[in-house]
Amino acid sequence: MLDDIDRRLLRQLQADPTMTAADLGLRAGVSALKATRRLGRLQEQGILKGQHALINWAALGYAVGVSLRITLDKTQARAFDNFIEAARDIPEVTEIQTFLGRVDVRLSVIARDMPHYQTIYRNRIMGLPHIADIEALMTVATLHDDESLPL
Repeated sequence: MLDDIDRRLLRQLQADPTMTAADLGLRAGVSALKATRRLGRLQEQGILKGQHALINWAALGYAVGVSLRITLDKTQARAFDNFIEAARDIPEVTEIQTFLGRVDVRLSVIARDMPHYQTIYRNRIMGLPHIADIEALMTVATLHDDESLPL
């Protein structure tokens, strides 16, 4: 699927996603034109989904991070769909994941401080449909945060 050139390009792109195609090509040992074509092919194949900004929420005043593990009342036919649709409307929810098992959904929530989190929890989270059980895990420290793959 990936050859050595693709791997070199992706490694360089993971290390510094702001590099131009010319810089990527130079560091990967290919021409800028070849780097551009390869990156385009990787995008067409769905391997390279795009470039994203990583936001330091704490620097913007969001000091509290909470992971909510939620079990839904699955006796309702559209429990997942209704819940996810409503959860997407909460601006402080930064991530929604679904699972197989006892826990159905995990929400990542950010807040400025604990009073702000309590307001979000009471006024928005608890109003989400079909919640059977909820467990909150507060982030104390992030010890490892690396989404790059070993290419």
